[in-house]
Amino acid sequence: MRALTVCAVLERLFKLTERKTTLSREMRGGLVTFVTMSYIIVLNPLILGSVAPGDPSAKADALGNILPIGQVAAVTALVAGVMTILFGLVANLPFAIATGLGINTLLAVTIAPLMTWPEAMGLVVLDGVVIVVLAVTGFRTAVFNAVPAALKSAIAVGIGAFIALIGLVDAGFVRRLPDAANTTVPVGLGINGSIASWPTFVFVLGLLITGVLVVRGVRAGLLIGVVVTTIIAIIVEAIAHVGSSATNPKGWSLSVPAIPDSVVGWPDLSLVGNFSFGAFGRIDVLTVLLLVFTLVLANFFDAMGTMTGLGQQAGLADRDGQLPNIGRALVVEGAGAVAGGVGSSSSNTVFVESASGIAEGARTGLANVLTGVLFLAAMFFTPLYAIVPVEAAAPALVIVGALMFRQVAGIELTELRTALPAFLTIVIMPFTYSIANGIGAGFISYVVLSAATGKARQVHPLMWVVAVAFVGYFAVGPLRELFG
Repeated sequence: MRALTVCAVLERLFKLTERKTTLSREMRGGLVTFVTMSYIIVLNPLILGSVAPGDPSAKADALGNILPIGQVAAVTALVAGVMTILFGLVANLPFAIATGLGINTLLAVTIAPLMTWPEAMGLVVLDGVVIVVLAVTGFRTAVFNAVPAALKSAIAVGIGAFIALIGLVDAGFVRRLPDAANTTVPVGLGINGSIASWPTFVFVLGLLITGVLVVRGVRAGLLIGVVVTTIIAIIVEAIAHVGSSATNPKGWSLSVPAIPDSVVGWPDLSLVGNFSFGAFGRIDVLTVLLLVFTLVLANFFDAMGTMTGLGQQAGLADRDGQLPNIGRALVVEGAGAVAGGVGSSSSNTVFVESASGIAEGARTGLANVLTGVLFLAAMFFTPLYAIVPVEAAAPALVIVGALMFRQVAGIELTELRTALPAFLTIVIMPFTYSIANGIGAGFISYVVLSAATGKARQVHPLMWVVAVAFVGYFAVGPLRELFG
């Protein structure tokens, strides 16, 4: 009788019969989704976190403070678990949520060095509030429609290239030349044109292994690749005794791989609530507003495109391409950014890896409930994450970048008016180590070229507003000198 009651409750909440699914399919889909996206618990701490202040690869803020890797792993799992469950219950869609790649890199590389980590997370909270307001008012769709399709694709492609470059640099495969100031070549391959170190060799081997797994369509290929590469790294370190880059230029750049003393541990959630809005008092208001705008832009373009694709794959979209409960879905997805800022894990968004669970039969939010529960359970295994060297996780970054780069196929390259802005968006992101710079260059050039070719009326008014804002963003230095 109790089993029948539980089934009846699940049927009423998630409409399993209406979606032509079953409890077993939802459970299987939820499990596969977790396995395919759980790599974020490993990658996010390596992107945002550091082992200790002063480490050569430490992601320090303006005051030299860092986010400890173990704490970042714990809050990454916590926020992903809570938001994935909430999304499933409210939106009844099998789209799991976790820290979005790209925005976390923007925080670590561009935003945090300008302020403190709590202030950077405060900007993520503001980003989420804006996203929620845009979703509630319907303005989110209007802004989305204002940006040309070519630039939407270019933003995703540029972020992919940026993520790949981060992976290559973190692994030591691409390095800044010691005498870069005296040569026209600023970077090169490894050391003196060779990978030259065991950690970089492990990265190359890991890239090949992970690439084969992903190309062959192995479920959880990214996660398996990180695990296998980490095991290889532990073996290499046990034999070669490479050590840390702090004492050996050819050493491991983040953490030295070794068998952990423990596997299970109580999660350290000290970072929860560690955010503030003090950025407005630390740097100029225009820069802060443009950084928030960049976060908002990256957030809702990525999420709306991902949800549309997942909905179509699941067969949940109607003839007009609309998804059920899309309004609720957009609000909860925006709340993921707020939760990510409050939890100090960076903005959370819908993961395209949810497609793996959908392929296994997931059609409702019930799959999300299991995925979320598994994320919450993962909090208690954070000691495992400290042993993963960045060289073992970097292959996944490069491959994720390649997966995002595939969207270049959606850019119409025959018309230079759109091809040039798209190109500038893509290349300036990795070349200047800034997502914001790439978006700004693309928007400004698109507006200028459209006006110069007599097609100014085809540019949405919001694009003009955004382009003018980015002109101010780029001209902050000269304006300060002029009026200072």
